[in-house]
Amino acid sequence: MNVADKLVEILEEEGIENVFGIPGEQIMPFYKALSNSNINHILTRHEQAAAHAADGYARASGKIGVCIATASPGALNFTMAVATAFKDNVPILVLTGDNELKYRGTDYFQTTPQVEILKNITRASYNPLNGTEATYMLRAALYELKTIPKGPIHINLSKDVLLTEDFEDFKLCYLCEDDLSNISKAQDLISNSQKPLLVLGAGAISQSGEIQRIADEYQIPVTTTFHGKGIISEHDNLNLGLVGIRSTPRAKYAFEYSDCIIALGVKASERTFQEVPKNLIHVNINKDVLIGDYPIHGKVEDFLNEIEFEKVSWMDEILEIDNTVEIEGLDDDLKPQAAIKRILEKYQDNIIVSDAGSHTTWTTLLKRSLKPRQLLFSGAMAPMGYGLPASIGAGIATDEKIILINGDGDFQMNLQELATLKGNDLDILVFILNNSEFSIIRQWEEDFYDMDPYQVYLNNPDFVKLAASYGIDAVRVDNLSDLELLLDKNLEGPLVVEVIVESENIPLPNPK
Repeated sequence: MNVADKLVEILEEEGIENVFGIPGEQIMPFYKALSNSNINHILTRHEQAAAHAADGYARASGKIGVCIATASPGALNFTMAVATAFKDNVPILVLTGDNELKYRGTDYFQTTPQVEILKNITRASYNPLNGTEATYMLRAALYELKTIPKGPIHINLSKDVLLTEDFEDFKLCYLCEDDLSNISKAQDLISNSQKPLLVLGAGAISQSGEIQRIADEYQIPVTTTFHGKGIISEHDNLNLGLVGIRSTPRAKYAFEYSDCIIALGVKASERTFQEVPKNLIHVNINKDVLIGDYPIHGKVEDFLNEIEFEKVSWMDEILEIDNTVEIEGLDDDLKPQAAIKRILEKYQDNIIVSDAGSHTTWTTLLKRSLKPRQLLFSGAMAPMGYGLPASIGAGIATDEKIILINGDGDFQMNLQELATLKGNDLDILVFILNNSEFSIIRQWEEDFYDMDPYQVYLNNPDFVKLAASYGIDAVRVDNLSDLELLLDKNLEGPLVVEVIVESENIPLPNPK
């Protein structure tokens, strides 16, 4: 048995069922071992897509996503997608091949400083120099991705390390470095609070059931970040909606008047907290993002097990606030927001994947999640081209019907993954909103730079014929009535639906 065989065996032991990638020269020993395993390999058509697919897999399932590439050309194609997972704290394992160790630091064919490049966009970038280190680092990475899922971990595997049979494998003894020293101060603040408010991020998803119980029993209102949507159903009055730059009226009111803000699993970016609020208790497994006077470095579960809540009575006060968010054009033929409203109404119980662009704004404003992991999109990096491969990852993860809402511009960033979609026969409905422009860029040019639209109009391909060339059924609609008639049918994927929409500006975020 060589190291490549052992690494694949470890992946199987740890329950890894699916991986995404493209084979190549330097990673070939790993692929030989993989070919003799029970792990399902999904061949993408671009390495960026493989990492986005692993990201979508992880977000949809709560499991570790795994992506694999060969040396420099493959490894460096990972960078955008790995950075996306890094910015949103998505736990994916990134495996790259490399030339033999003796070529490190040289100008040898396809040699670049992969570890140094990827360490800036991963939680850790390991560079094992022998077989024992390789097995140890994989076990350490998988343990951390499962127990402390803060973001991607990279392991760079030289071909000679993969081929060696000289290694020792051993179990890990791993200690978490939590800091719960502020628990007693947090308890005092909570006990003296009359107007507590829960702010929930993606790091709180695993505790959705317990959070629902606490909110119900103690009548504590809840707000969420974009990635925390659905931890409590958005049809529940206790869920006030989004907080931050896209705050609903009730969430904004509660945030302003709360005397104790409890942020659970929240990254605390400027989109959530434009200023650090007073009386903020911030709980996160990633100590690097903690802010406020009551930082608690640890798991949300451990915090909730330690804290006692008391029933409060300020929900009636909050419910007096009209929570209506006015969105114009929802019935206009055919505005993008009108199309998205109909799509979301039809598929309200399905996983929705969005790419980057104006359609993402409409989708996040209109989507009401009944449970976590129903809305997947890249929040902090927002690269174009995320949607199609991420929806493929979600489809592999769940075996459910996946709804992808794309713009015409971002769809073309990774359209080659139609081949992956077709090859895996996934039940994914791809809606392409085609307005033949980069809408947000045009809006910025006109509204903020007082300039005529420049280099934003697109001469698009025929998306129906494009899909057909990949063997995928496709249809085009250009009015609201036809879209509604189409949505009334029992649509099955893979299917591409091109929706011709008008140019439209998105509503700007709430003022500070």
